[in-house]
Amino acid sequence: MLNYQKANLLFLAILSFLLALSFFVSIKSWWLLLILAIRFIVLAIGSSFISLNFHIKAYCSNPLETDKKIALTFDDGPNEITLSILDILKKYNIKATFFCIGKNIEKYPEILKRIVEEEHIVGNHSFSHSNYFDFYRKNRVIEEIQKTDALIERISRKKVQLFRPPYGVTNPSIKRAINVTKHKVIGWNIRSMDGIFRNENFIFARIISRIAPGGIILLHDTSHTITILERLMLYLEENEYKVVSIEELLKINAYEN
Repeated sequence: MLNYQKANLLFLAILSFLLALSFFVSIKSWWLLLILAIRFIVLAIGSSFISLNFHIKAYCSNPLETDKKIALTFDDGPNEITLSILDILKKYNIKATFFCIGKNIEKYPEILKRIVEEEHIVGNHSFSHSNYFDFYRKNRVIEEIQKTDALIERISRKKVQLFRPPYGVTNPSIKRAINVTKHKVIGWNIRSMDGIFRNENFIFARIISRIAPGGIILLHDTSHTITILERLMLYLEENEYKVVSIEELLKINAYEN
């Protein structure tokens, strides 16, 4: 599979070939522009889709799972909507994973405490979830991760091992940061799009059309997610799917032993 290192080597080889060829024939400048444009597109796609493992290995599903088991994950909490989500999960006796933003933990520590008390898994989703997170250098990314880890540990008494980058975007800086913090990067293979669209029927149809054994569903702590979640729980029951923890699905530890 093509990754960042292989892509750079490939484009370097192509450019070297064109440079060598230019000693014998005339090479139009637009060829170089075309190659650079293709490289930009490849890097943009590779960075934007976490499941491609372009920059860093991410756990996005368990393709070896044959039983009807999936995992639920929620991003961007905690907030007041999280309380309603927790109520539904409790009603159906479901355990999920909440990838929490540090600044929201500071604002709603009691909600994070409830998440922990009800035995859901907590993951790190950066401190700021800034629109410019993708442009942060390694040390800034490390600072964001460690600051949020400390907030979670203060409440849960557990050292977080799971990290989901904002927007699911990865890049060399995030890779270098993760090499230092040693977190496991968690992605998804069923994106609900509830963070972008509000049409509940569209979101629900999108989720159920992608459900398969070993899948990880990405949801957000938003108001319209509440209705979708209730419908999803009923659908999973009717179709004999079991919601399990990220730890069980991926056979990994969510916290440091």
